[in-house]
Amino acid sequence: MTVTLTIDQRGVATLILNRPDKHNAMSAQMISDLTDAAQNIRANADIRVVVLGANGASFCAGGDLNWMRDQMAADTATRRAGATALAQMLGALNTLPQPVIGRIHGNAFGGGIGLACICDVAIGVTGAKFGLTETKLGLIPATIGPYVLARMGESFARRVFMSSRVFDASEAETYGIIAKAVSLETLDAAIEAEVTPYLNCAPNAVAAAKALARRLGPTIDDTTVTASIDALIAAWDGKEAAQGIAAFFDKQPPPWAK
Repeated sequence: MTVTLTIDQRGVATLILNRPDKHNAMSAQMISDLTDAAQNIRANADIRVVVLGANGASFCAGGDLNWMRDQMAADTATRRAGATALAQMLGALNTLPQPVIGRIHGNAFGGGIGLACICDVAIGVTGAKFGLTETKLGLIPATIGPYVLARMGESFARRVFMSSRVFDASEAETYGIIAKAVSLETLDAAIEAEVTPYLNCAPNAVAAAKALARRLGPTIDDTTVTASIDALIAAWDGKEAAQGIAAFFDKQPPPWAK
């Protein structure tokens, strides 16, 4: 399995990305497994809180490049199915009735930032690196875009949404991607400090309050999600994506690199 899901006696579910050898890059299988896990969590009334973390050196390196290459080589219907699966996975996690606490260690690039932004609160590690790195490959942060903009706001997002610039945990905190950065040694204690208050709250009230916050916040509806899917497919259709992915696998700079 590309993810693991465990539930303790308190009703705290721990959802772990489990492709450490690939820095937890999101493959088609991981996208499917995360969607299934979200559905299982939603259906389990005994789960009070979800902690989203990862095994290995990185939280999530973004989209698996082999998966992206397969999408670009596929027909239009297959491309749309792949983009839709990615968007639906993010939506399934974003709309969980339970609070989601992100445990962000190591690097979070591309889709990794998207996952951090669907969390209700994320705690990062000092020294972690972040980046919306899609444009270096001729792609764009499309399906994660609604969640990134909802978390960061347009002003902050425009600082890093298009440049592929890598930034540190302190800057990620400024942008709201993470609530705070702590040492690796104190990360688990910081996560527990976020989890514990929910165990004294009425579960249905927590779910209703979260749903209200989403309703009153930036709109992420079917129209928004479809627009993000269309944008990803358009990027996959463009020549820059083919050039950027090919350059990565050939270990050569893309034609636009100076």
